[in-house]
Amino acid sequence: MPSLDARGVASLLREYAQRTALRGGNPYRAKAYSRAADSLAALAVPLDVLVAEDRLTEIPGVGDAIADTITKVHKTGSHPSLEKLRKEIPAGVLEMLAVPGLRPEKVLRLYKDLGIGSLSELEAAANDDRIKKMKGLGAALQTKILQNLAIAKSGEGRLHLHRAAALLAHAKDSIRKSRPELKRVTVAGDFRRGCELVGDLAIVAEAVKPDKTSTPSADGLQIRVSDRKHFGAALLFATGSAGHVEQLQALAAEKGMRLVADGLHKGRTLIAGEEAEIYRALGLPFIDPELREGRGEIEAALKGKLPKLVTDQDLRGILHCHTDASDGTETLETMAKATRRRSFEYFGVADHSKSAHYAGGLSVEEIAQQHRQADRLNKRFGKDFRILKGIESDILADGSLDYDDDVLERFDFVVASIHGRFKLDRKAQTQRLLRAISDPHTTIIGHMTGRQLQRRPGYEIDVEKVLRACAKHDVVVEINAHPWRLDLDWRWHRAALEFGCMLSINPDAHSIPELDHWGVLMARKGGVSADRVLNAMTLTEITRYFGQKRLSLARAA
Repeated sequence: MPSLDARGVASLLREYAQRTALRGGNPYRAKAYSRAADSLAALAVPLDVLVAEDRLTEIPGVGDAIADTITKVHKTGSHPSLEKLRKEIPAGVLEMLAVPGLRPEKVLRLYKDLGIGSLSELEAAANDDRIKKMKGLGAALQTKILQNLAIAKSGEGRLHLHRAAALLAHAKDSIRKSRPELKRVTVAGDFRRGCELVGDLAIVAEAVKPDKTSTPSADGLQIRVSDRKHFGAALLFATGSAGHVEQLQALAAEKGMRLVADGLHKGRTLIAGEEAEIYRALGLPFIDPELREGRGEIEAALKGKLPKLVTDQDLRGILHCHTDASDGTETLETMAKATRRRSFEYFGVADHSKSAHYAGGLSVEEIAQQHRQADRLNKRFGKDFRILKGIESDILADGSLDYDDDVLERFDFVVASIHGRFKLDRKAQTQRLLRAISDPHTTIIGHMTGRQLQRRPGYEIDVEKVLRACAKHDVVVEINAHPWRLDLDWRWHRAALEFGCMLSINPDAHSIPELDHWGVLMARKGGVSADRVLNAMTLTEITRYFGQKRLSLARAA
């Protein structure tokens, strides 16, 4: 039989990972094969070339053992271990592993005890209340399944930003090495638009004489090759979104022009082939890729009302970070020095509060110890860098903040966040947040909806009411930059700005690598400018801002 291509092998590796997870044993083995499958799906070099040249271990996540498996599957179309596993569980059962929170052992119970053999059968059983009656499964699991089925369907085949970034970086590197004649190798698709989940891995490259057989694949990594004259148009179409491009085409038609994949034409004449030229010829300023969603950006551009988007260079410091005093991996000194090396002016520590027992929340004495350490370090750092003393205070069930007022008053800033009691109804959860926002000690509302992408939906709240309250009480709205959160959702950023909210782009970093984050990309996608970002303030400005907040507290007392 003919050898399998990268997509075919990736599909079988993913199946092997799922079946391995269902069998039990070492969970890291299943994860390793799943990550290798993702890498294969984004391969920029033909798999048979890598196999022939013994270069499989160059692929991210592929070691010698997985390379051996890939080689066998590539050459034979299967693997003895996979065939053995296939005899144990029907293929439909694997679908259920896509439901967040549904662990492999529960999937096996559902199959063996209730005879559920597919995602559709799972949904039917949950709707018929069959799951909650089973001992060891229960009503809580049934509710979670019903909540998360939508996530399983909507997130299928999409990657978190950090994972997509790694795959695209490897793909670009592979293209440059294997096809040095290609120039301007540029990432496009969902990633260039800053989407929170990436399903469209796309790259555009320039060649002197494009290979006419080089066309986008139906799935996996798409590589489009164009000549210099038409490169910008190819990049525009590969970036999308479909809605944005369609609206540009409609505008072109109104002006007697025609926008197609090789450029903007008037009659038979190509009048623009570069991105900026195309926008300019249509009477538009350049529209940043993050805004290209067909959500009013063209109308705003025509009126000269596009925002000047925040950039990485605009950020002057980092807020909401954790250390090993709670659930971080590094000391306060190590995290602060790593922040300083990134040319920031301040590091805002915000470890967990005492009620967060699961995360090593700080006792009052531990807070005092951390503050003394921060004071010692600040003396060593001098005037050009400062550790700001914060806390991530749990919002308790009734909306009050963790710690008494006299403790909260010791901090430069307080990030108030919900970490439990997610199942309160919409009205109760909203009131809980509103009370926390009205507390004069609250500086920032952390990860407002509590969502975790592809893991759990956010808790039910009236987002508009909460945002209006933040504006009223001068409470900053966090854009949590962790790739699993990216919360507040960028679709709410415009409303937050219109209501008068300030925003803070916070990494929620628990380690040094997490200091380099995705928050700016999300803020840009939401149309946020630097003047509305708290941590775009200089050290002097933010110190004065926090000082005024504390002064208001003292006057109120």
